[in-house]
Order: sequence, then structure tokens, then C-alpha cells
Amino acid sequence: MKITANIITLNEEKNIEAAIRSIMGVCDEILVIDSQSTDKTREIAESLGAKVVVQSYLGDGPQKAFGAPLAKNDWILSLDADERLDTNAIEAIKRLDLEQTSYDAFSFARKTYVGKHFIKLWYPDRVTRLYNRSKCGFESSGGHAKVKTDNVKALDADMLHYSYENYAEMIKTSHKFITRGARIAHEEGKRAGTFDPFLHGMGALFKALILKGGMFHGIHGWNVALISAFSSYMKYALMLELQENE
Repeated sequence: MKITANIITLNEEKNIEAAIRSIMGVCDEILVIDSQSTDKTREIAESLGAKVVVQSYLGDGPQKAFGAPLAKNDWILSLDADERLDTNAIEAIKRLDLEQTSYDAFSFARKTYVGKHFIKLWYPDRVTRLYNRSKCGFESSGGHAKVKTDNVKALDADMLHYSYENYAEMIKTSHKFITRGARIAHEEGKRAGTFDPFLHGMGALFKALILKGGMFHGIHGWNVALISAFSSYMKYALMLELQENE
């Protein structure tokens, strides 16, 4: 069974080649849905044989959903430009009988890195990325995307996620997600109480350090736990601010 890779991009010239090369062994078609990059992302992708379609950013879910109808195959492998298939994922996909499978989709364990450091705290962070578009697909909501189906098989395989070059970039990106998360929650009519920033911040810290064992993962476990707690705290603090300004 043939597979189409669907990669969304925006100014990913530093990542796109590695992402494409990681899926060449399992995909016979590569689609790049580009959000009007101003660097060499499109040129690099096309030089590697990808079909590039320019589409202004619709939100994570809608952007990934946009590419599926353009594919020539029903089976879609969705990838972000900062992700790669690990060797065990390539082998696992090759072993699949997609013509006979009873599953609608398959998930991978995602190994996230900050710089060169694997963040054990976030593993396995299951993500459903290989799916049959005739049976399911990405939700069209504007938040972080996921494939909508319960008929998923978890593969014993990893997707590598080179999410941040360093902690400074992680903090900068967290600010974007904090602001967007607070705004979306407010628009959906969710309300924050006076003590919610503290409760959610401390809850996130307890979960990361204690329940997930981050306190035993060295300085990187502590770094990620503290940034996560701060992000949770500030999301609810911003929600309170939005409520006050109504």
C-alpha cells in the first residue's frame, strides 16, 4: 500500500531536508503545505522531489487537514518539519499490511529534544500520524491538531521531535502557546477563578516533578518542569486579565 507524506512548513529551511529524507523510504509521494515561507523552504523541498502547495496558515489542525484531499493515496503520514522518523519507525511502517489492516490509524511514541538533550519527561507523548483519509482525519479546529478516531494501533516505534534549539527558544515559543491558549479558552466561554493560576501552576509542577519523575531526570527534567508550570500559571493569569477587560 502506498503512502503520501503530508508536511506543513513555515520558514523551515534548516529542517525540511532532514524531514523529507527520513520518510523517503516509506512514502512514494511527498506533499509540503507551505504557509508562505520567505526563506528557501520551498526550493529545498522541490529539489528533493516534493510537491509544494502554498496555503496561508489556517491553524495547526486545518492546515494538516488541507493537504489530505490533495494526496494521491488514501494513507497519509503527517509530519511536522521539525520531526523525523526514527529507524524503528521506518521498519515498523514497512511491516504493516495497510491493505488488510482493520485499523484506521497508527500512532508513534514521540521523543522530543531541546537542543541535543532528549527530554525523558515528555516521553512517550503518543501522536497519531499515519491514517487512512477515507476513514478519519485531522480535526479542523484551530488548536493543536490530532487525528479524530478511536480505532488506532500504537506502534512500537519512535518519531523524533527536534522541537527547540535551546531553552531560550522554548521559553519564547511557550509565550505564544500561553497567549493562544488563554484566548481560545476565553472565546469558548471558559472562566478562570482567582486561585486558578496558582492551582494549575502547582498542579503542573507536581505532575512533572513527582508523577512523571522529572525530579530524577537531572537539570533538564527540572528545566522543563518549571517552564511547564510557569506556562500553566500564566495561561490562567491571562484568562483572568481577559475577563477583567470584558
